Amino acid sequence: MDGLTRPEDGAAATGVMHEHALVTGGWLRPAVFGAMDGLVSNLALIAGIVGGTSGDHSNAVVLAGLAGLAAGALSMAAGEYTSVASQAEHIQAEIEIERREIAGRPRAEEAELARMYVDRGISPALADQVAAEIHLDPDRALEVHVREEMGVDPANLPSPMVAGASSFVSFAVGAAIPVLPYAMGWDSLAITLVASLLALFLCGAVVSRLTTRSWWFGGLRQMLLGAVAAGLTYLIGDLVGIAVS
Repeated sequence: MDGLTRPEDGAAATGVMHEHALVTGGWLRPAVFGAMDGLVSNLALIAGIVGGTSGDHSNAVVLAGLAGLAAGALSMAAGEYTSVASQAEHIQAEIEIERREIAGRPRAEEAELARMYVDRGISPALADQVAAEIHLDPDRALEVHVREEMGVDPANLPSPMVAGASSFVSFAVGAAIPVLPYAMGWDSLAITLVASLLALFLCGAVVSRLTTRSWWFGGLRQMLLGAVAAGLTYLIGDLVGIAVS
C-alpha cells in the first residue's frame, strides 16, 4: 500500500472526500534513494574510468559498470534491510514496554492518555471519558498509546524485506542506465552522460510529485548533482591516469 492513496475512514459518511498518500510505508524511500544512488554512482564510476584510461573503453566500462551494479545493489539491499529491521525491532521492544505498563498500571496509563488529550485542547471531563472508553479494550488502548506517544502505527510498520528488495531493484535499474550505451557498442561518454542525466532529471521530476517542489526544480536538482559527481570523478580519473602512466 506504500505510496498509494486511501480514503479517510468514514469519509463518505462525513462528506470529506479528499485522500492522502501513505507516507510511513517501507518501499518509497529506499526505492527513490536506490535509483538515484545507482544512477549517480555508476555514472561517476564510468566517468572516472574514462578519464583515467585511453583507447577503447568499452570492455573496461562494461566490466566495471556491471561490477558496480552488483556490488552496489547488494550493499544497498543489505544495508536497507538491516536498517529497517533494526528500527522495527526497536519499535517492537518499545511497544512491549507499553503493553506491560498498560497491563500493570492501567489507571496511570489511562490518566496519561487523558492528559495528552487535554494538552491538545480537549476539556478534562471529555478527555477522561474518551480515555476511559479507549481503555475498555487493552489492545485498542495499546494501539492508541503507541500512536500518541511514538507516532507510529503498530499494525503498519515498515517491512525489512520490502525495503531491501526495493533498494536492490531500484539501484540495479538506475545503475544499468550508464552501462547500457557501452554494452550496446557505443564507446562514448557523451551518450552515457546524456542518457544518465535525462534519467536523473526524470527521477527528480517524478519524486517532486510527492512533495511541494515543482517538477522542473526536482529534475534539475538531481541532474545537477549527477553532473557534478561525474565531472569530479572524471577529473580525478584523469589526474590518477596521468600520475600512473
